[in-house]
Amino acid sequence: MHSFGYRANALLTFAVTILAVMCAIASVSDNFNSPSPTSQVQVLNINWFRNKPDGDDELSMTMNISADLQSLFTWNTKQIFVFLAAEYQTPQNSLNQVSLWDGIIPAKEHARFYIHTTNKYRFVDQGSNLWERDFNMTLHWHVMPKTGKMFADKIVMTGFRLPKSYK
Repeated sequence: MHSFGYRANALLTFAVTILAVMCAIASVSDNFNSPSPTSQVQVLNINWFRNKPDGDDELSMTMNISADLQSLFTWNTKQIFVFLAAEYQTPQNSLNQVSLWDGIIPAKEHARFYIHTTNKYRFVDQGSNLWERDFNMTLHWHVMPKTGKMFADKIVMTGFRLPKSYK
């Protein structure tokens, strides 16, 4: 006859094996989801655009951010981290990214949103490189699953231009 310890060990090993198999199936099932998120950003106003005493350009803008990220949620999604970045090129760098706004979406019910806001983080460029600069607004997201690997993607929105003089 087997002892209590031996039986408990066999039961615990079986339970952990089943749990690991279920986690693997949950992780693999996310590969069958083909999300189709949408987003739109409108820059309503450049509140101020100035050259700081240290020579860096800085600006503040008012914008409308709308997005529908509900298709990113599956039964395995815990939350989504989302942020809006301004992306532009300068002679010194091929890609500059400045985070303007971010948020955490805890549930599918909150994944369709419309926000009227100013940039949450300062839009600063090291140097006087922002005059008449074309830039893209890019909505990035990171899906955090309950089990399995995280994945990230983005939507790039083009056609934005900064003013040619300080205000």
